[in-house]
Amino acid sequence: MTKPHPTQAPRTLAEIAEALGATVEGDGSILVRRAVHPSEAEGPEDLALAMDKDLLALLPGSKAVAAVVAEGVEVPDGIENRIVVKRPRYAMAGMLDIFEKPVHAEPGVSPQAYVAPDAVVAPDASIAPFAYIGPRARIGAGAIILPHVTVGADAVIGDGCLLHPGARIGERVEMGARCIIHPNAAVGNDGFSFVTPEPGSVESAKTTGRVVGTNVLIRRVNSIGTVILGDDVEIGAGATIDRGTVTATRIGNGTKIDNLVQIGHNVQVGTNCMLCGHVGVAGSTVIGDRVVLAGKVGVADHVKIGSDAVVAANSGVGMDIPPKSVWMGYPAVPRARAFEQYKGLARLKRLFADVSDLKKRLTAIDGGPVQVEAEKAEQQD
Repeated sequence: MTKPHPTQAPRTLAEIAEALGATVEGDGSILVRRAVHPSEAEGPEDLALAMDKDLLALLPGSKAVAAVVAEGVEVPDGIENRIVVKRPRYAMAGMLDIFEKPVHAEPGVSPQAYVAPDAVVAPDASIAPFAYIGPRARIGAGAIILPHVTVGADAVIGDGCLLHPGARIGERVEMGARCIIHPNAAVGNDGFSFVTPEPGSVESAKTTGRVVGTNVLIRRVNSIGTVILGDDVEIGAGATIDRGTVTATRIGNGTKIDNLVQIGHNVQVGTNCMLCGHVGVAGSTVIGDRVVLAGKVGVADHVKIGSDAVVAANSGVGMDIPPKSVWMGYPAVPRARAFEQYKGLARLKRLFADVSDLKKRLTAIDGGPVQVEAEKAEQQD
């Protein structure tokens, strides 16, 4: 029988404010158990989150007696007790840490899980029913492996990692501490690497712009490398990361990878990067630290993206990008150049109209269409 989720222990406004680095106005000894939308407050132990200006108007009708508001806003009458934060979105992250509802995980190894005899599982790790832990795998202290997770042979799962249902961790994959792998992500797949006996269509197209060779035989190139994830890496649902051909595909500490992202073999991703949904990174690309790739960015193989670069959504990166630059477009170019191109496209209709008008004026100056036709006939004679 599933146990109910434990009730949150009450906290005072002063304790919450201290954890957020915020200030308290009013009675800091008020106890709260939940952080809620102002319209969903059910009683005095609910803390109304009204950091957005649009939510302030809901406070007078709320059952909450305390709220979290942004610095510098005018708070409606009736809410005398409040936590005042400087950066609302950052405060929200801290607030949700305080009131987090962790996943349900039974302690120990479930009898319905399979753990290889030579696997090493920390005593305080949690292995749920129908999980598979392969030979010689190592599961770190406090790790949580939820149902239907597969951990391949010789894989290393670091301390405090959380693997959601259906996650697939391939053989030899190494994972640092506190990583989170969301449902159905696959880490450690074979790379998409194939070769033909003679130069094929892709090679000839790249070098000459024409298709000369043909792919009469396609031979796979096995991936004998692995994937190494640093500490605090998060991999979204359905994301896929290919292992290296010989060495390792690497994801740096603190990097966050969204749902449905594809990272090819031999890719190197730096620390604290953010790769948003539907990003695709081809093989052997090197991405620096703190890089942001917005949704549906595609990156060609063997490209280098410098640290702190930002690439806008739907961009196609086909060349190296320097550090601390903003690129966009298809193909991606520096932001200023992209806006010049967009402006040029927007002016085309007016340009065509101006050219058409100019042609009419020139024709009229030359004697009009009748005169022009007469001159053509005279030249033919």
